[in-house]
Amino acid sequence: MTGTRQLPITPKTRTRARAGAGLLLAGAMLTGCGAEPGEIPLSEIRAETPSATPTPEPAAGLSAPTAGAVVAAASTRHNGQIAGRVFLDATRTTSAVFTVAPDGTGEHQLTQPPARTRDDHPDWSPDGATLAFDRTDDESAGRIWTIGADGADARQVGPLCETGAPDCTNEQEITPAFSPDGRQIAFSRAWGATDPTAGQIQYSDVYVMSPDGTNVQRLTFLTNDKPYSGLVTNPSWSPDGKQLVFSYQTSATGQPANGRALYLVNADGTGLRRLTPWELRAGDRANWSPDGSQIIFTTYPAGPENTPGGGIYTVHPDGTAIGALTPGPSDVFYGVASYSPDGASIAYAQAPLNGTAELYTMKNDGSNATPVTSTPDRWETRPAWGTAVAP
Repeated sequence: MTGTRQLPITPKTRTRARAGAGLLLAGAMLTGCGAEPGEIPLSEIRAETPSATPTPEPAAGLSAPTAGAVVAAASTRHNGQIAGRVFLDATRTTSAVFTVAPDGTGEHQLTQPPARTRDDHPDWSPDGATLAFDRTDDESAGRIWTIGADGADARQVGPLCETGAPDCTNEQEITPAFSPDGRQIAFSRAWGATDPTAGQIQYSDVYVMSPDGTNVQRLTFLTNDKPYSGLVTNPSWSPDGKQLVFSYQTSATGQPANGRALYLVNADGTGLRRLTPWELRAGDRANWSPDGSQIIFTTYPAGPENTPGGGIYTVHPDGTAIGALTPGPSDVFYGVASYSPDGASIAYAQAPLNGTAELYTMKNDGSNATPVTSTPDRWETRPAWGTAVAP
């Protein structure tokens, strides 16, 4: 593999970023740090390679979309397939990425994971031709893969660490997200020693890279000063490519303990700030409306995984006008939600009390909830709505 790698070898102390965090191993319950964030200059993030550029230059004849162009194009986008994660066994130890048409037809298992392997967190390239996802098993850490929309050309991206490097212990890369121009993938990276009592890794933060695994850049430093205190994961790009929203889940030693919130950061690593209040317990992957005016997210009550009682909400990127799209209080479990490419609809996951999760769609105002899948023997969640591939 060729290209510039700018992965820091040793985590640096950042006194200006007052928050710290750490990551739970796959399958363990986690929670993170709640110190107020500060801005970190991009020059500090890229100290190892001063000559590096964070975003590859556009290829000949191509240019990165402007915010206005993205907003104007939203109404002309055609809705494509919805991707999701499905468990293939009753014990939920093996999962695959699948696709389905918005009307529920043509459901197709896209990835072919080995037994006790979890393919998860699918995200579409902007042209709808490729999916990125992560793959984790019981023996190795998570790694990022890509696959064609037709199920061909599955390949692993990385691993990004060189064997034996100091900060590559227990390293894993998960929750990939394509940038709007397709030239970068944002993801969550975790590394470091594990806490044997809590099952946590020391460090976890948001990174970006080229789709081939080169030009790796670290964007956030939430975990530098407080290892083992939380999980930074599930980045999602704004339509103009200028910001990312991501989830920050705090541990029992975090501040606040066992909290959840969404954060925003600029694509150059500056401007880090909390978007949602801790008491709302927002988490997992949030998603931007195609015009950039709203961010949709899901809340999760304290308790075991898949505890009912949360809801689906929207918020402006400046943190104002938080509103619920689903009724509450509720005994329903709600999962990740995703806007359609034209912005008129939303795909989401829902499970009744003691029932099985299915994918649904609704209008962007929360009305007209309609089931998409019907697989009572399988748990289907994490929808990502892709753009129709141009003929």
